[in-house]
Amino acid sequence: MAVRTPDPDPDVPEEPNASSRPSVNPGWLSDVELAEIRQRLPLLYVEAVPVRVDGLGVVTEVGVLLRSTPTGQMTRSLVSGRVMYGETIREALFRHLEKDLGPMAFPQLPTSAVPFQVAEYFPMPGVSLFSDDRQHAVSLAYVVPVTGTCEPRQDALEVTWMTAVEAASDAVAAEMEGGRGALVRSALASVGCLH
Repeated sequence: MAVRTPDPDPDVPEEPNASSRPSVNPGWLSDVELAEIRQRLPLLYVEAVPVRVDGLGVVTEVGVLLRSTPTGQMTRSLVSGRVMYGETIREALFRHLEKDLGPMAFPQLPTSAVPFQVAEYFPMPGVSLFSDDRQHAVSLAYVVPVTGTCEPRQDALEVTWMTAVEAASDAVAAEMEGGRGALVRSALASVGCLH
C-alpha cells in the first residue's frame, strides 16, 4: 500500500500553474523543485488532531479526515501540511486547519508552540512508527479544539467525528495512513483521554 506524507501537499494545487511560471509567493515550490528537495532534505510539517471539547475542556469528539488516494483507495488521515518558508508554526497550523476543515471551523490554536509529539516519517518502513514512501519528513503534532462548522476542502472528502475510544480503536488505526493511528492515540493520551 502506498503511504502518503503527513500531507499529500494539497496546498500545491492552489498555486496557479506551479511548474510553468514563477510564483508570486517564494514559499511555493514547483513539482520538480519539491521532488528534488524531498530526495535531499527532511521537510517540516505540522499535523493537527481536531477535537471538540465540553465546557471543562474535556475532549468529547475527535475529527478524522476521509480522503481518497490517487489510486482510489479510501483512507483516514489528519489535518496536515508543510510549513512554508518564512511562515511561523502557528501560521502554518492555522492555514492547514482552514484548508482541510473550512473557514468556519474556528480552531482554537494552542497558546504554546510546543507539540504533543514530534513524528518522523521515513520512506524506509520500520525506521519509526511513521512512514511516507516519498520522503523523510518531520512533523510537529498538535491537538486543536475547533468550535465551528467543519466543511472539508481540498482533497478531504469528509470529517468524521467520533469518540476518543472509537478514534483510538484498532479498526480506525488500520484505515489511517503512514502510522497515524499511533499519532491519534498519542494525542488522546496527551489530553488525558486514554489511560
